[in-house]
Amino acid sequence: MLYAAIAIGFVGVSFLFSMLGLGGALIYLPVLTWAGFPVKEVAIPLALLLNGLTTLIALVAYFHGRLVDWKGGLGMTIGAFVFAPVGAFASRAVPVRLLLALFAVAVVAAALRMLLTSRKPEPKELMPLKERLIIGAAVGIFAGFMAGLLGIGGGFIMSPLLMWMGYETKKAVATSAFAVTFSSFSGFAGHVAQGHLNASLTMLLALAVLVGAFTGSRFMVKKAKSSRVKQVFAIVLFGIAAKLLAGVL
Repeated sequence: MLYAAIAIGFVGVSFLFSMLGLGGALIYLPVLTWAGFPVKEVAIPLALLLNGLTTLIALVAYFHGRLVDWKGGLGMTIGAFVFAPVGAFASRAVPVRLLLALFAVAVVAAALRMLLTSRKPEPKELMPLKERLIIGAAVGIFAGFMAGLLGIGGGFIMSPLLMWMGYETKKAVATSAFAVTFSSFSGFAGHVAQGHLNASLTMLLALAVLVGAFTGSRFMVKKAKSSRVKQVFAIVLFGIAAKLLAGVL
C-alpha cells in the first residue's frame, strides 16, 4: 500500500518537474526519507535514479521540439557527469542530519530562484559559445558535486545560469535536462555501490516517473506557461524545506 501511494504521488511529481528541466529529486528524496527508507543507502541513490529517468524522458521530448543546445550545454554536462560520483563518495563522510540540512537549503534556493525568475522577460541576446562552455563547465563541476552529495540532479543551479547566459526559458529548461540526466545517472552509479536498493520498489517508482515525465514534458513543449509552473513549485518547495528543517532541528 505504501509503495503504491508513493508511486501515484511520483507520477505527479515527475509530470511537473519535467516541465522545469528538473528531475524531481527535490521531492523524491524527502518523501522516501519520510517513508522510512535509509537516507544514504536507499533514498539518495533511488532519488538520483528517478531524477535521471525523469529528465531523460523530458530530454527526448525537448529533442523532438528542437529546444536542446547540445553544443552549448556540453561543458556543463561533462563537468557535472565527472564530479557527481565524487560528491557521491564524499557523502560517506557527511552525517545524515547535515546532509538533510544542506538539502533543505538547496530546496529553499530552488524555490527562491523560481519566484525571482517567474516573471522576468525572456532574454534577447545569447552569450558567445566559448564563454558558455567555460562558465558552464565550472558550474557543472559544482552542480555535479552537489548532485552526488545530496542526491539531487543540480538542475536548480544549471537552469538559472543558462537563462543568465541568454537562453529563453524553454531552451534553458531543455539544455539543463541534458546536463541533469548525465549528472543524475553518474551520481547514482557512485552511490549504488554502497547502497541496497529494493528491486520491486525501484521498478515500480521507475515506471511511475516515466509515465509522469512523458506526459509532463510534452505538455511543457506545447502548452505550459513557465511563469505559472514556477510559482506553484516555489510554494511547494518552501513547504518541503520547512518540514525538512523542522525534522533536523
